[in-house]
Amino acid sequence: MATYTHGHHESVLRSHSTRTIANSAAYLAEHLTPDARLLDVGAGPGTITVDFAGRVAHVTATEIDEQALSLSRGLAAERGVRNIDFSVEDVHALGFADGSFDVVHAHQVLQHVADPVQALREMRRVTKPGGIVAVRDADYAGFFWFPLLPELDEWLRLYRAAARANGGEPDAGRRLLSWAREAGFSDITATASTWCYATPADRAWWGGMWADRILESALTRQLLDSGMATEADLRGISDAWRAWADAGDGWFLVPHGEIIARA
Repeated sequence: MATYTHGHHESVLRSHSTRTIANSAAYLAEHLTPDARLLDVGAGPGTITVDFAGRVAHVTATEIDEQALSLSRGLAAERGVRNIDFSVEDVHALGFADGSFDVVHAHQVLQHVADPVQALREMRRVTKPGGIVAVRDADYAGFFWFPLLPELDEWLRLYRAAARANGGEPDAGRRLLSWAREAGFSDITATASTWCYATPADRAWWGGMWADRILESALTRQLLDSGMATEADLRGISDAWRAWADAGDGWFLVPHGEIIARA
């Protein structure tokens, strides 16, 4: 297994907890049916998971350990959602029988795993014949922003280096179709969608989140412990994120690859 680069600091969860079907799984929405059983691989804080539970008969949420899984478990309890169960799983070797689910979903997961092709093979194995494997991942090399601050170029370089050092592939979005073909899928619909941050509120949220994350998360410790960056480097990047957020013409684009693959 690869190491999860972001970790679970508050600054990370601040971002991940805003995700819903509408902003993160719209490409899948039309395929959800009231009688479906859905597996949500890498449920994170559970906001998409709970959203799914309102659309399908039953959801199984997975994470890599009990601590990570407790986030989605806690949200489901808080919202009184009862049609979700929870399981600690390694996506490379899922502990479910063949053909257990109508839909298997993973959002921002394959960029972090050691073997995304094997992960997709496992996701296909546990999907019923004719069912759907749905995957969406960002592509860091495709990030664009304005104003052009050199410290943000350095932030992106450092993040991509750290993710690869952890065994992941930060530019996963462009590779999903290729990985799915290698995993044995032949009926694949590949699409793309974006997140764009350009309003004052969006800039304050996105820029503020990354300004904190570069100083306080698991990524921070990795960069410092490995010697990839110094504390002064990271403070400079944090200040640049806040400068970007304060810029009246600030704009940031996050592209995603998506696939709907029939088992």
